[in-house]
Amino acid sequence: MTQGNWLPLFHKMHDLLAPTMAKDHPNLPVVKEEGCYYYGLDGKKYLDFTSGIAVANTGHRHPKVVQAIKEAADRLMHGPSGVIMYESILRLAEELTKILPEGLDCFFFANSGTEAIEGAIKLAKHVTRRPYVISFTGCFHGRSLGALSVSTSKSKYRKYLQPNGLTYQLPYANPKHCPVGEDSDVYFARKLEQDVESLFAHQVTPEEVACMIVEPVLGEGGYIVPPKGWLRKIREICDRHGILLIFDEVQTGFGRTGEWFAAQTFGVTPDIMAIAKGIASGLPLSATVASKELMKQWPLGSHGTTFGGNPIACEAALATLDVFREEKLLENCREVGEYARKKLGLLKRKHPVIGDVRSIGLMIGIEIVHPHTREPNGEGVMNILNRCLHKGVLFYLCGNQGEVVRMIPPLIVTKEQIDEGLSMFDEALTEYEEEIGVHSFASGK
Repeated sequence: MTQGNWLPLFHKMHDLLAPTMAKDHPNLPVVKEEGCYYYGLDGKKYLDFTSGIAVANTGHRHPKVVQAIKEAADRLMHGPSGVIMYESILRLAEELTKILPEGLDCFFFANSGTEAIEGAIKLAKHVTRRPYVISFTGCFHGRSLGALSVSTSKSKYRKYLQPNGLTYQLPYANPKHCPVGEDSDVYFARKLEQDVESLFAHQVTPEEVACMIVEPVLGEGGYIVPPKGWLRKIREICDRHGILLIFDEVQTGFGRTGEWFAAQTFGVTPDIMAIAKGIASGLPLSATVASKELMKQWPLGSHGTTFGGNPIACEAALATLDVFREEKLLENCREVGEYARKKLGLLKRKHPVIGDVRSIGLMIGIEIVHPHTREPNGEGVMNILNRCLHKGVLFYLCGNQGEVVRMIPPLIVTKEQIDEGLSMFDEALTEYEEEIGVHSFASGK
């Protein structure tokens, strides 16, 4: 189909697709993607600071990944693993053991992040023979009913669905809420200890809890980076009570925080990890990861998959690992991420509508507030995102009220592209502030 003749189909989108699939932001019709750019049906080139929602970490259609996919398709299109066995799934498992924290060395491959979370929870319950799960308020773990039972980033995701009640929630550590003069590591570790003691005294005994599940960096809930001491305290509490710790690294995995995984960034190793999104550069692939000792207690028939560990997706993941190493993407993430953080710090000083800038590596959240009340401003975010789109750069949103601009460029991004995108963002902020009658400061220097 040529570029021009599917425009009538685009206009029929809302008849053909469910609203919950067709109405996300920004609904940009594209004909091609490459590197850090989308190419629109309108003939324009758009800088992509979304990475397909943290998926295209090696950039769109990286030549090495594309070539691996083409060559793989000449050999195998489909597994299913177990019925047959093939080299790429075994090579990928072996390669992943080299980059994961020590002891996480056995894999169940699936297709999506939600599936990896489902597998992690099932594994924890099967191994411990315990019924309950503790998650943290604001975390997002997926939309299937099991994953939804531990997802609390927005109440609308759970509306009318009544996910099972075998879960309890504890507060996530937001450094913004640390009292003045307190050390955030110490404060939130102490607060967590108190919250856990209260939970165990009044609602559930620790002997009934199979696992705690947490995003080591809050994703859809607002891009909040917790103190290291808080995550270490979670690990300590789990060890004390024989509770398994699950890290949801669906969004942080494969380099987003500047290390292969956030577990390494924070120096905390979970018992089980869920990975997905960026691990295959755009092909559907995920994994539930644990130690051999845990996985051996999860026998045949207790979990399964038809499409998980697809041979072409596994080849794409292997090529993705090669690209990371050859192009030093972890180093680039740290260097360019720090550059972007400093540039955004200047913009924060210039623009009253920026309430906070939170970042780790190239996982960046820019909170937009009402300039007088300092309250979260989701309406302002949409206004700014639409202006950015018109200028030629895509950002995404997150946060409980959609108040955070999510900036997640591919890890191949250059400083020049950061300058290009943030220049457009700066213009969009200025225009929005003029519209609402707020004056930017003369300089962000």
